[in-house]
Amino acid sequence: MSIVLPRSEGVTMAPARTDVDAELREVYDAHYGRLAGWTNRLVGDPDLAHDLATEAFVKLVREWGRVDEPKAWLYAVTANLVRDHWRKRGREHSAYLRHEGGAPAEGRDDPDVATQVSVRTAVQSLPDRLRVAVLLYYFADLSVGSVATQLGKSEGAVKRDLFEARKSLAAMLEGAR
Repeated sequence: MSIVLPRSEGVTMAPARTDVDAELREVYDAHYGRLAGWTNRLVGDPDLAHDLATEAFVKLVREWGRVDEPKAWLYAVTANLVRDHWRKRGREHSAYLRHEGGAPAEGRDDPDVATQVSVRTAVQSLPDRLRVAVLLYYFADLSVGSVATQLGKSEGAVKRDLFEARKSLAAMLEGAR
């Protein structure tokens, strides 16, 4: 004998797994391609970009019930993964310079600023608090409100960070002319 409990008014039942799968598929279909393309522009490696975008979606599956804005959440998580990648590359570069003594190859002149500085390297050189705001606002095309929500800051703080970032980027890129 089985017992059937009546449904109470105002009590929401958990969605069926197939509903969640369909919602996740819809988010994936809507955002994966652009997210992977955005990430590729940041890291300059399509395979790594797809790996990072996929990792962000794996994290989304784990956190699905707690995510209000999947697009903003995905871009914020991916920005953090890209930041971790850049940090790792920076540590690898430092270790390489220590190992090789930092000596430039013979017969090579130092490149001028115009060939050294690109928008990517300029953005990478920003402090974390500015870089993530720039990535989410300009490259992920999120609103100031969405960026503020994802970073846990006020909209005014995000606007200030974007202003400071633009000022820093302008100074860095001015010498690249």
